[in-house]
Amino acid sequence: MLLVKRFCSGFQRINGITKTAKPGDRLSVQGWIQNIRRLKKNIFLDLNDGSTVQCFQIVIPKTPNTKDISIGSNISANGFIQMTPHGQPELHAEHVEVIADGHIAEGYPFTPKQQHPPEYVREHLHLRARIDYIAAQMRVRHRALKAIHDYMDASDFVQINTPVLTTNDCEGAGEVFRVQPDSVELLKEMSRPNIPVEQSFFDNKVFLSVSGQLYLEAMSYGLGNTYSLTPAFRAENSKSPLHLSEFYMFEAELAFVEEVSVLTEFIERMLKAITTNVLEAASEDVKFCQEKSLGSISELPWLKSSWQTLSYDYALEILIANRNKFKTKLKPDEGFSKEQELFLVEHCGTPVFVIDWPTNQKPFYMKVMRTNPERVHALDLLMPGVGEICGGSIRESDEKRLRAHPQLPQGLEWYLELRKFGGIPTGGFGMGFERYLQLLTGVKNIRDVIPFPRYPHSCRV
Repeated sequence: MLLVKRFCSGFQRINGITKTAKPGDRLSVQGWIQNIRRLKKNIFLDLNDGSTVQCFQIVIPKTPNTKDISIGSNISANGFIQMTPHGQPELHAEHVEVIADGHIAEGYPFTPKQQHPPEYVREHLHLRARIDYIAAQMRVRHRALKAIHDYMDASDFVQINTPVLTTNDCEGAGEVFRVQPDSVELLKEMSRPNIPVEQSFFDNKVFLSVSGQLYLEAMSYGLGNTYSLTPAFRAENSKSPLHLSEFYMFEAELAFVEEVSVLTEFIERMLKAITTNVLEAASEDVKFCQEKSLGSISELPWLKSSWQTLSYDYALEILIANRNKFKTKLKPDEGFSKEQELFLVEHCGTPVFVIDWPTNQKPFYMKVMRTNPERVHALDLLMPGVGEICGGSIRESDEKRLRAHPQLPQGLEWYLELRKFGGIPTGGFGMGFERYLQLLTGVKNIRDVIPFPRYPHSCRV
């Protein structure tokens, strides 16, 4: 049975009204006026309350009390439903109240009915939820978050809230933000012998987390399969449309896993399932975002195809054979550029897992192949339009091998103890959540799929 969605105050949401309303129904709505058409006897208001891309038409009589209602104002209205000649429900209001005036003429940065470029909209982050394609992106984001949590719960994973504050750089790349109190007085008050003043709050250097993976491993050693969806921070000087300084990472750790194929099969199955769920729950918003970004609707053919798996060495052979097609120089010791990643996807005609990576390109925790120490059991998933979206590996479960690793960071004795005290084989992966949203909606700039983007030279609001 379909239920009309309501606020606890009794106001009904527009997305529910357009699906279930019948002529003669009495109801109350509230929202922002997007457009006004004034005729001889009546005024027609296009109302939006943030629940859908579509506006809802309100018809009110033209009286001295209603003549000053303006675009951008927030109103509440109640009355009864009639159908338009096109078969759409509209509200013939008996009572309208202006909750707040929009003051459009007093410096509001967005002109009604005008399309504003994303670069301009980003200059007004606190107001951009009023822009239709940003609102649609946020609703898709909500649905994608829910789809991930539902899928992982149904797959018997335990959600873990991994720390934002950490003493380690999981990836070992040095792209971390330092955290310390801003108050010099507080730091001096807490200072202790042999501890630098700037470290006196925690007695250590502390950073914003770049990944929750190491903490997921610790939890998986007692809980089995775990996952997290938490903020991550990278101090990287990149203004690329695929990078943010603050973003969300979806990470999962699978217990008792020893083969990369188990990870690739799980990732493919999971991404297809959650995407199908999002397309069913938010089809209108996804299509709207795709049309705004791509100019057309994509059916996402990768949902129905079988994805390919290539070894790093074979992928490199393909790129070398086609090197004359690239603008970016092929640098085998540094991995693949986005252009080269997208070429591999196009060459194969499907998303591509690249596995068995060079040891010197991957972090210390990845398991080295016993038959070839120059390779690790690692994977990158390359997708259309965005390139790499997932990275993962089998974790090294041998304490002695980890301890002897030349790139093992200091301060990870606790991580070694996980292996010492009854360690188990695990494997896992991380997926940039915002890149997934780009993949889903076709939005070209990652700054438009997160509510308040942070990137070099920009931490507004």
